[in-house]
Amino acid sequence: MIKGGPKKDLQGKQIQSILISQPKPETEKSPYFDLAKKFNVKLDFFPFIRVEGLPAKEFRKQKIDILHYTAVIFTSRNSVDHFFRICEEMKIKVSQDCKYFCITEAVALYLQKFILYRKRKVFYGADGSTKGVLEVMNKHRDNEKFLFPSSDSQKKDIEEWLKTNKCEYATATLYKTVSNDVKEILGGKAYDMIVFFSPSGVKSLFENVPAFEQNGTRIGAFGPTTSAAVEEAGLRLDVKAPAPQAPSMVAALEQYLAVANAKK
Repeated sequence: MIKGGPKKDLQGKQIQSILISQPKPETEKSPYFDLAKKFNVKLDFFPFIRVEGLPAKEFRKQKIDILHYTAVIFTSRNSVDHFFRICEEMKIKVSQDCKYFCITEAVALYLQKFILYRKRKVFYGADGSTKGVLEVMNKHRDNEKFLFPSSDSQKKDIEEWLKTNKCEYATATLYKTVSNDVKEILGGKAYDMIVFFSPSGVKSLFENVPAFEQNGTRIGAFGPTTSAAVEEAGLRLDVKAPAPQAPSMVAALEQYLAVANAKK
């Protein structure tokens, strides 16, 4: 979704370079490359953060019995990866009756890497928002015991909802996010836009460049918590996704570039 469209004071400046704060796609069929070609924009990819899994020895200190819980909440592919990694390391076989509540359809489909999807009960929010998955969970809250695998910077709103609705739940910290060194790439050139995908990415920006000033740089953010982190950092948010007309960051960027880079 375009948040107000290109700002009036920036309309005269077309976007020629975008820094995507994620790893470069492994396939040339990525829609990002189609976007770059369509608008003649240079895209650079560099992850602002990396994920480090907690070893099983550290997880055991949390004294959480995974098999006690009947439903698992996933807010990212990382949470899926590390949940099943811990289960494998601890030789835990998750019940086939376990339910999975995912924040997006993409995360739900990613479960196929670990489970027989059709034989399990998988649910996801309709619009990719936290509110969407909570609405689905609300229909099951009285009958389930929820396990929330997360990082050291998990979504507080989900945990608050579980607490407010008096659900039986546990938050399991399975991995942590660590800032990458991005000084070189940020110091090497000025980008017309930087796109973030997590609050940790925004945090990494200021850990690397404490004196960062936005000036004319456009900022994109995927997800409500990332958008909030951008604005809380005092940055102007120009491109926001997901939204009904822009379910992905690529779709949001395409809408924005169609206006910002239109021939004058």
